[in-house]
Amino acid sequence: MKAMVLVGGRGTRLRPLTFAIPKPLLAVGEKPILQLILEQLKLANCDEVVLATGYLAELIEAFCGDGSRFGLKISYVRESMPLGTAGPLTLIRDRVASDEFILLMNGDVITRLEFPRMIDFARTNDFDLTVGYVPFKYQSPYGVLAVKGDEVTAVTEKPEFTYPISSGIYVVKGSCLKLIPDSAFFTMPDLIEKVRAQGRRVGAYRIDDFWLGVEDLAHIEKVRQFLGQESEVTST
Repeated sequence: MKAMVLVGGRGTRLRPLTFAIPKPLLAVGEKPILQLILEQLKLANCDEVVLATGYLAELIEAFCGDGSRFGLKISYVRESMPLGTAGPLTLIRDRVASDEFILLMNGDVITRLEFPRMIDFARTNDFDLTVGYVPFKYQSPYGVLAVKGDEVTAVTEKPEFTYPISSGIYVVKGSCLKLIPDSAFFTMPDLIEKVRAQGRRVGAYRIDDFWLGVEDLAHIEKVRQFLGQESEVTST
């Protein structure tokens, strides 16, 4: 299994913490976010990881080295300009066969997703691109009206809606990499639309395991609580 982890962002929503430390190296519990990701990839029998760096790249490279401390082979590509969430894949286009499936994920995601199952899902269904998604519940802070013409026909107090949201975890077939422009900012939503426009298939893989994209201090605390609970279960 081959994986690319996007670790080049500036983490602006976690400033001032990220002025001196890249977000993937922020500690949640006893370990940095990136270390938790790498350890899980190792458990999933991933043997090669490419880190797409940018902001404070030298700190990422100093921490991870060649990957031997994690039992992995780690290499690096560095963005000379922001390339978005899909653009960095162009930097490894010559390393991925057209029929090969590669895991791509954001470097701020903590999850207990079993990566091999998602890859098997993509491969079995031969999806050109597979998006991991999480059911997200949103509760309106207001009463919502149903209006027909000039008349209120119903009212629901603070209704709850559930939406499938992208998890920042994808499985990309090598043939898709040709659709990504070189040296340009290109996002995964851009790639999804381009794949679909060509009549190719985009799969949706539901993630029911723990998942959290770390965006603020509250998220860091939530991950710490989860890891603490997980540790208690393991110790008993």
